[in-house]
Amino acid sequence: MIKKNYLLAPGPTPVPSNILLKGANETIHHRTPQFIEIAKEALDGLKYLFQTENQVFALASSGTGAMEAAVANLLSPGDKAIVVVAGKFGERWKEICESFNVDVVEVAVEWGDYIEPEELKKILADNEDAKVVFTTHSETSTGTVMDLKGIAAVVKESNAVLVTDAVSSLLAQELRMDDWGVDVIVSGSQKGVMLPPGLGFIALSEKAWKLVENSKSPKYYFDLKAYRKKYPDFPYTPAVNLIYQLKEAVEMIKNEGIENVWNRHRILADAVRNGVKALGLELLSKKPGNVCTAVKVPKEVDGGKFTKLLRDKYGVTIAGGQAHLKGKIFRIAHLGYMSKFDVIVALSAVEMGLNELGYKVALGKGVMAAEEVFLKEGV
Repeated sequence: MIKKNYLLAPGPTPVPSNILLKGANETIHHRTPQFIEIAKEALDGLKYLFQTENQVFALASSGTGAMEAAVANLLSPGDKAIVVVAGKFGERWKEICESFNVDVVEVAVEWGDYIEPEELKKILADNEDAKVVFTTHSETSTGTVMDLKGIAAVVKESNAVLVTDAVSSLLAQELRMDDWGVDVIVSGSQKGVMLPPGLGFIALSEKAWKLVENSKSPKYYFDLKAYRKKYPDFPYTPAVNLIYQLKEAVEMIKNEGIENVWNRHRILADAVRNGVKALGLELLSKKPGNVCTAVKVPKEVDGGKFTKLLRDKYGVTIAGGQAHLKGKIFRIAHLGYMSKFDVIVALSAVEMGLNELGYKVALGKGVMAAEEVFLKEGV
């Protein structure tokens, strides 16, 4: 039997063929007016994605590069920062901060849980000298979304700057940088934006730029003052062909409309969760979001063998768990260039895989539950 591959993990995600083909265009010199015009259109388009009037910078890096840029540019050694750690990517904020000798106030949240804005308000009151609050909008390791709007309202009342990791949440979750008062957003190209990996994005409010002016942390390539000075040009050689692709992706997203993009992700997430629950499986997250659904592996099933079976035999790549959740959960993405029939494929694979490994579920039951969501939504 011929095997067709399906990429249904939360990053990298599938890339539309028209975007892939843009990357095959001839590479032109990055200092020409022709390229600067392409870059300007692409970067202006990122403002729409971020829902901001602030400049959005594109770094030749992954989203982690944008995270490091945020820490290096906002803080100096010895500065205090509050870091919400609710999963693997909250841990990454903590680790980056510690590598720059930042005084970290860790707010540890059980993986799969989330922080209430009022809880953060109390922590801010106890740490009035904290300069930055680092959060993760969608904790991809657990499929959990945070109340970023509520968090922003709380942080706005303090002197601290709010930074959020929106690497996976950008376009999957409603996100309004300016309206909500989020000071810094970092993201990446390989998830909701539908690009190959290779670009990190970052935008800063004027409140955040005041911290940048006083930062003493070492930095060179990620010195955001250099990017601001050259914008929409770049201080160093950019990823030229990825910028072509970014321009194409932005046009696709604008044509769909950002509210429609957000709603599409909601519908796909609802369908996956309905399907999983119909099979009698349990979700990990107490507040699941629209990026991916984290499902507890039945104790009778080897989680590692399960994801390997789906990938190697069925051609369906989903994600397993990370750190202490390795082998205990699997994660189905509904992110970026995905449609209702990607959900059907994912649930079909889950049903067949569980049965093949000896855990009996009713074939078609999860698929039917997802189809009911799609019919109800009229899509």
